Formats: sequence, structure tokens, C-alpha cells
Amino acid sequence: MPTLIFDIETVGEDFSAMDETTKESLTRWIKREAYSEAEYASQLQDLEDGLGFSPLTGQIVAIGVLDAEREKTAVYYQPGGEGKEIIEEEGCKYEALSEKDMLTKFWGIARQYDTFVTFNGRSFDVPFLWTRSAVHGVKPTKNLMANRYLSSQPWNAKHVDLFDQLSFYGSVRRKGSLHLWTRAFGIESPKSQGVTGDDVRGLFREGKCREIARYNARDLRATFELYRRYQEYFTFSDDRG
Repeated sequence: MPTLIFDIETVGEDFSAMDETTKESLTRWIKREAYSEAEYASQLQDLEDGLGFSPLTGQIVAIGVLDAEREKTAVYYQPGGEGKEIIEEEGCKYEALSEKDMLTKFWGIARQYDTFVTFNGRSFDVPFLWTRSAVHGVKPTKNLMANRYLSSQPWNAKHVDLFDQLSFYGSVRRKGSLHLWTRAFGIESPKSQGVTGDDVRGLFREGKCREIARYNARDLRATFELYRRYQEYFTFSDDRG
């Protein structure tokens, strides 16, 4: 079955630019629970740093896809100040698009695949993609939230979330990040070149969106290599995903 690995990068809105009603809604619990001004300031900073984790207060700045059979990679990213152009580096195509165009491109590509692979995609990537698509009036083409337990006859897509699979659906206490899993298997971590997910917000503000796209491409490669280990050592011939 054609298999697509995918991953997204997101950033939050500028809190200071939000309307007062939205600010009040977001900070109500902080005001209620903070025991000092210093605590309030600290929790407010955490809130601002975390706005990119929700599709209601954030947006997608990069969507990466990797064809597992052909080992072809593409990353679509918001252009920032770098211009809308298409380049290719180290076997990966980079194309600058608006968020809406990225989503349209992704769901168009998804039509061609039966199996999808992510790391924590059911909890983050897919709900974010789905909601941001709805915001822009873009219709998803695959139900990537169905069949969590990889039943033999999925509706129109099989989604292998490696976070689910390698933690045995949450059975283990220490579930492990993508970095820890790649480290254990001797796979190059996407963080190996000094950029982490925590840096995406700052890079976006600085207009360094291609750096975000390159980080996304490393995420894809690491997930792909981890998927290979999963297929080899965590599945049997009759249930291999």
C-alpha cells in the first residue's frame, strides 16, 4: 500500500494583538490560580509560548510529506520574507505557500495514499490539520482519525501513529519523545543540527521560514527511519502497517 509520512510545524498568534475578550478567556484560569504577580507573569509567558499548540490560537507554518516507497520528500511552508519559490536541497523539494494552499496541497496528495505514518499525529497533527482546514474551507480527503487500533479493514485510510504503537497504546509509563526513540535506535535526531520545536516560533517571527522547513524535513526522515524499525521489530507478517 502506498505509504505517506507527514508532519507539521505550528506557531501561535501574537497574544498582545488579540482582542480583550479572547485575552480574558485565555487568562481567566491564570488570574484565579496564580498566587503572586511573579507567578502570574510566569504562567502568562507559558500561555503565550503555548498558543501554537491549539488550532484556535495558532496556525500551520509547514507541512512535510515523505513517500515511503519512493523516498521522495516535500515540505510546504509559509514564505515569510523569503519569497514564494520552489527549491530542491538534498532530495527534498521546498515550496512556499499560504496556509490555505498548503492544506489544499496536503489533502490532494493524501488522496493517493492508503497508509499514513506520524509520531503523535492522532493527538496533535491530524486534529490541527482538520481544524485549520475547516477554518479555511478546505475539505479533508482521508479520515485520519479512524481505526486507531489498526483494524484490518479501515474506512479509507490506515494511520500508523508511532507514538501509539511504540507505547503500546499508552500502556507504558515512560512513552518517550521522537528524539529519545531515535537516540535509542541510533537514528539521527531532527534536533541534531541545533533547531528544536521550541525554536519554530522565533524563527517564524524572524522570517526564517526555510529553516523551519528544513527542520520539518529532518523530522520526516527521523520518523521514516523509526517506522522502518517498527515494521521490522514491532509487527508480524499478518498485521504489518
